[in-house]
Parts: sequence; C-alpha cells; structure tokens
Amino acid sequence: MSQSTQLYRRLLNYVRPYKKAFVAALFCMIIAGTLEPAMAKLLQLMIDEGFTANASAKVFWYPAAIVGVYFMRGVLSFLTDYAMAWVANKVLLDLRNEMFAKLIRQPTPFFDNRPAGLLMSKVAYDVQGVLDASTNAVNTLIGDAIKVIALFGFLLYLNWQLTLIAFVLVPPVALAVRAFSGRLRRMTRGSQESMGLINHVLEEAIGAHKLVKVFGGQVYESSRFLRATQQLRGFNMKGTVAAAAQGPIVQTLAAIGIGSIIAAALWQGQKGGLTVGEFNAFIVAIAQLVPAMKRLTDVNAPLQRGLASAESVFELIDADTESDTGTRELGQARGDVRFEQVRFRYPGAARDALDGIDLAIRPGEMVALVGQSGSGKTTIANLLPRFYPVSGGRILLDDIPVEDVRLESLRANIALVSQEVVLFNDSVANNIAYGAMSGATRAEIEAAAKAANAYEFIMQMPNGFDTEIGERGTKLSGGQRQRLAIARALLKNAPLLILDEATSALDTESERAVQAALDALMSGRTTLVIAHRLSTIERADRIVVMDRGHIAETGTHAELLARDGLYANLWRMQFRQDDDTNGAT
Repeated sequence: MSQSTQLYRRLLNYVRPYKKAFVAALFCMIIAGTLEPAMAKLLQLMIDEGFTANASAKVFWYPAAIVGVYFMRGVLSFLTDYAMAWVANKVLLDLRNEMFAKLIRQPTPFFDNRPAGLLMSKVAYDVQGVLDASTNAVNTLIGDAIKVIALFGFLLYLNWQLTLIAFVLVPPVALAVRAFSGRLRRMTRGSQESMGLINHVLEEAIGAHKLVKVFGGQVYESSRFLRATQQLRGFNMKGTVAAAAQGPIVQTLAAIGIGSIIAAALWQGQKGGLTVGEFNAFIVAIAQLVPAMKRLTDVNAPLQRGLASAESVFELIDADTESDTGTRELGQARGDVRFEQVRFRYPGAARDALDGIDLAIRPGEMVALVGQSGSGKTTIANLLPRFYPVSGGRILLDDIPVEDVRLESLRANIALVSQEVVLFNDSVANNIAYGAMSGATRAEIEAAAKAANAYEFIMQMPNGFDTEIGERGTKLSGGQRQRLAIARALLKNAPLLILDEATSALDTESERAVQAALDALMSGRTTLVIAHRLSTIERADRIVVMDRGHIAETGTHAELLARDGLYANLWRMQFRQDDDTNGAT
C-alpha cells in the first residue's frame, strides 16, 4: 500500500463520524453527475426534431426541460458544497483539537528541540491544508469522475467510434499527472518548513521587540525574516511551475484528441452516418467533458499539498506523549525528598549536567541551591517534577521512587514559582485559580491573594479580580506578576515548593512585598530555592553550593562563610557588586 493511500485511508477515518453528511454529499454528486449528459441529449432532440418543416408543438418543451436540468444541477451543487464544507470544518475541528491535546502532553525535551513557531505553524496552517486532501479534493475527484464516466457513457451510446478516439488520451494524461506529483509534494513540504521558520522569527522579534530596539537589531531581524521569506518564495515558485506546467500539457493532449474527434465526426457527417443533432450533442458532451477532465488533472496539485500537510499533521499526532510509567498514587506527600547518586546529561551535551548528586531534604525544610550559571541548580529543580528522566541514580519522595508515582499525583504535590512568571490573557481570578484549581471559590481565591500581598493592588484594578491582565500579564508590573504567581501557589497548597530565582529581577520595594508573600508561602512546606541573590537565602535551613554538576559545599549561611570556601567567595563577589552599584547611584 502506497504512502498516499495510507494517508488517505487515515484521513477518511476522521470523516467517518460524519458519514451521513458525507454520503448525502456523495449522493448529490452522483445525481448531478448523471444529469450532465441530459443537456447534450435534449439539445440533440431539439435540433433533430425542431428544425424540420413538420415539427410538432412538443419541441417547445425542450427549452423548459433544459432550464429544469440547470435548476436541478444548481440545487444539487449547493447541497453538495454545504454538506462537504460542514464535514470539512468538522474534520478540521477534530484534527486541531487532537493536535493541541497531543502538543500539551509532550515531554519537555520535545519543546527544547523544536521552535515554537514551527509547532504553531503545524496547528494553525498545516492542518488547514489537510482539507484539500480530505474533503475538497474528494469533491472534485468524485464529482468530476462521475461526470466524466456519465459523459463517456453517453458518448459511447451516441457514437462509439468517435468515443474510442477520446480513450487514447487517458494514458498520456495519467503519465503527465504522475510525473508532477512527487515534485509538488516535495515543494509543499519545503513550504511548510519555511512557514514554520517565518513564524519562529516573527515570534522572537515580537516577543523581544524592546531588546531589538535598544540594541539596534532591526536590520539583523529584517535580514533573518528576508531569508525565511525568500526560502518560502523559492519553494512556492517551484511548486507553481510544476502545477502550472501540468495544466497546459494535459490541455494540449486533450486538444489533440478533440481535434481528431471533430475531424472524424465531420468525415462521418459527410458519409451520412451522423445527424446534425447528434454532431451538436457530441460536441456539447465533449465541451462538458474537457473542463471536468481539466479539474481532475488540476486537483493533483492541491491533493499533493494536502497530503504533505497530512504528513506534517500526523507527525505531531503520532509523536509519543510524556512517558508515565508510574502506577502509585501519592496522596498528600509529607515532603521528604532524597537524591541518591543522581546523574543527568542533556541530549547532545558533552558532559553530565549532574554527576552523582546525593541530597536529602527533610519535610518542611528550606534548602537553597546556589552556584555559578551552568552549575546544575535548575537541572535539580527540573528533575523533581520529572520534566526530564534521570540518566542514573534515583529520586525518592516519601521513600517512593518518583518514577513509580503517577505524574498527575506527583505534580499535584508540587508548586512552582519562577523568575519568568507565566500568566495568561485572562482574568486575575482565572490566573490564580488555574488548571486543577479552577473550581476554587471566590473566597478561596481572595484569601490566597491576601496571603500573597496581592489583594490591595488587585482591588485597585478596573474590575478587581475580573480584570483582564493582557498577554503574559503585560498590564502588571514585575512585582505584581510575581505576587499573582505566589497566590496561585498558595491556592494549590502543595507540600513541595520550588522557587526558581523568584525575586532576582525585582526592585527593592517589590522584593520586600514579594519576599513577605514568599515567607507565607514557604511556611510548613518543603522548599527548594534557586537563587543568584544570596541575600535572599540567608535564613535557609541549609545552603547547597553547586559547582559543575557536583555539590561543593553544604551548610548554613554562617557555617559556609566561616568555612571561607566557594560560597564565601560568591558572597564577597556579590557584596562588592552591590557596593559598586550603590556607590554609582
């Protein structure tokens, strides 16, 4: 079975739930197709019977019959188009929803290796192209195929000798269509990849528009966008050449055949073997046949584009979702965390990001991870919720290996507050009561906001908790965004808390408000803090100093300063930087 056939059969599976509407459309196509020869036959009877001296009055019914045939074709065409469009949009809806559902269940490495613009292009554009293969092309393939069969049948009935000449066209037309199919598919794949690249460049340029302006990156970004659009243009033009060349070649072959048929018909007419009405009917049928055949040959281009889009769509649908080998339900965890000889290496990396980490965190303990960039702090935080699988060793939560716990149960016990707060273009209330917490009452949401020192500024907003905060919370300050994230973590009330540099990008006043909210959040929870600003973790129960994937030192703030090791050096460096900054101001 060819790849195209497999793709088509799979696409038709999405049509199956709407088979009643699809069958109704096919029925209308069949009836409309069988009406095609009626026009030629009525014209033959009208000419042969009406243009004689003794013509009867019934010939005046032929024009009325022709009008009736056209009316019926119009009604059937409307019903066909409506039913097929209904099916097409249902298929589009199902595919997009399935793609999105699959996308949000992909593991974290999946997103690390693919630009967001490419994934957006698949869901937004590639799936639209599938309609050309699943429904729109079917409309042409079946509808015009029925017309061609009906008209060929009529031509055989009318004059089989002339019709045999038309059959000579079929092999060369088929060869021409096949020759262009592969190139059209390849060019479409290239166009889809280029569109993904364009989306990627657009997303980066829009998201970083302030940085682009400040650092004068307009020319650079324009050149990136130009390269991407030129690449897309190249693929589109090559595809256009293939699609445009196919039509004239097929039409030239058809013209040769039609010319041969007309010459043979004239020869038969001179011999008395063909009446004027039959000749006109034959020419009318041929005139109806040629456009139908042309549409059948032209459908190859959108069909190949559609099949290429289907390949892209099914690549995402078939991607493996996040592996969940866990079978145990955790319930409410105590918060006892242990890392035992944990190793981890990112795909394609030259060395381990973590190498033999042994770390125990007691329930309710606040442990801070510090170290230079690339030392492995964030990697440790990413392994606990199983964003990545460990390369070696194991992580235990309440003496249970995290791999044995169902992902949903594991992550239900973890709350996360990071430096780059993720907020949605929704109301304040919906951003606090997000996901599994969407059933929270307004009183519970307000209580979380008060505990996070966010209630006052929320109530000053135009619609309070119902205020829309804009994309990524652009209508809020950095400190306000952080406090909403803390309110969300408070509402979740998880026993494990991960703070990833939650105050590093804030001014002093905002940091005080956020730190007070964090103190409320950390109370009674096992907390893992990643921090660059060492002043924020002085009160940690334990500080773990990371260095190139290893634990270099462990102790309290005072103990580590007294040891005068790596932590003390980091502290002195930051202290000097703060003095220099204060002196400069």
